[in-house]
Amino acid sequence: MEIVILAVVIALVAVGAISGLVIGSRKKKQLPPSAPPSAPTITAPPAEPHVGDEAETPREEPRRTIEEVDLPTADEATASPVTVEDPVVAAPEVEVPAPTAGRLIRLRSRLARSQNSLGKGLLTLLSREHLDEDTWEEIEETLLTADVGVAPTQELVDRLRERVRVLGTRTPDGLRALLREELLALIGTDFDRAVKTESGLDTPGVVMVVGVNGTGKTTTTGKLARVLVADGRSVVLGAADTFRAAAADQLQTWGDRVGARTVRGPEGGDPASIAFDAVKEGIAEGADVVLIDTAGRLHTKTGLMDELGKVKRVVEKHGPLDEVLLVLDATTGQNGLVQARVFAEVVAITGIVLTKLDGTAKGGIVIAVQRELGVPVKLVGLGEGADDLAPFEPEAFVDALIGD
Repeated sequence: MEIVILAVVIALVAVGAISGLVIGSRKKKQLPPSAPPSAPTITAPPAEPHVGDEAETPREEPRRTIEEVDLPTADEATASPVTVEDPVVAAPEVEVPAPTAGRLIRLRSRLARSQNSLGKGLLTLLSREHLDEDTWEEIEETLLTADVGVAPTQELVDRLRERVRVLGTRTPDGLRALLREELLALIGTDFDRAVKTESGLDTPGVVMVVGVNGTGKTTTTGKLARVLVADGRSVVLGAADTFRAAAADQLQTWGDRVGARTVRGPEGGDPASIAFDAVKEGIAEGADVVLIDTAGRLHTKTGLMDELGKVKRVVEKHGPLDEVLLVLDATTGQNGLVQARVFAEVVAITGIVLTKLDGTAKGGIVIAVQRELGVPVKLVGLGEGADDLAPFEPEAFVDALIGD
């Protein structure tokens, strides 16, 4: 019996010891009551709002009665309201273009600077004491270099040789007068060089401007609008060049400067449709002239050239097309003649505009292109200024070539 009691006592002591060890180890693993100062503070995310059965009971908010709300007085209520004016957008200022009469004469010095190698070169050669075969070959070469063309060059040289031999004139003034007369005969003084802008009907005159890329066609159309406005004509512009993104914006800018409205369509739209609408708008507004700027079509693209013919046919549904102006870059020389031939096969060219004539010594292109097409040069571009497009005057042009 005593042995059993002793065993129970030993078991109780062992259980107590084991319990003390377990409790002691747990106390050692507890976290300290406060985190050290350098430990980061962890913020729990905001609780999401509860809905439905889990929704919280609304809290009571203080509310004001109608008597506690400050209302405006009678004077304040009847006071005139504060008005905010819309910003005023200033309309573009309409410019007054320079008069066209005598423009080429005013620009003659600019033209003369670029043509010295032609006119003065010829006078220097003709003033030699002995006009032998070598001299005449140099004269011929000078004319060819200036893009006068083979046939006109041979014709001019033959006439000069005959007249110098018969008349025997060798004074500077005599040679200048002789050369002036022969150059005027080649250029022609009997062409009608006026731009046709009157239809003879109750519809506006319609002018279509054509040419390849890079000749300054859209700029020329804008400058032509200035020429017409300067002469007292009202103008509507048709932006039928839908293949070049900036063409319509560029043309509209030119029109806004002189108060001419521009009819345009979406980029890549049908050029013939826009040309048709431009003439329609011109008729509705009673405008004097409608100018249609077409795409700068490469003369090697047969399909695009056919499209140009379509524009012409669609425009003529309103009435006759009064003028088709071909814009050529004078600096391209004989390549311009290739362009002229192809355009003449598609549309009936009635006049030529030579641009950049002030930047080239190839003034003979005037003679060559007229001979090629049988139509006159009607306008020439002599600079980058807005009013540097001038009606072509043969006398002023030749005087610029040979100097005073």
